[in-house]
Amino acid sequence: MRRIDVIFITLLVLISGGLFYLVLKNTGLDALNAGIWSQFILVIGLLLWVSTYLYRVANKKMTYNLQRNQYEESMLEKRLEEMTPEELQNLQSKIDI
Repeated sequence: MRRIDVIFITLLVLISGGLFYLVLKNTGLDALNAGIWSQFILVIGLLLWVSTYLYRVANKKMTYNLQRNQYEESMLEKRLEEMTPEELQNLQSKIDI
């Protein structure tokens, strides 16, 4: 993620918090309750976002893990293609044991 993307997302969250506050205040809540509820909504959103991150970490679906697995598979395929028929036969006999 680029730095400009992070800045844009941060501004979007800040603006959405202000909009939540204004909407709640205009629906009849006093300023204190509107502020509390808008903060509550933002905190719940943050907790949901963090939970998606923790889910990806727990299931090893992070970008680094996926890239590493793809690299390892491609290297094994490359090594397998470079093996001579005798080496393949030898490997197959070791696997069968």
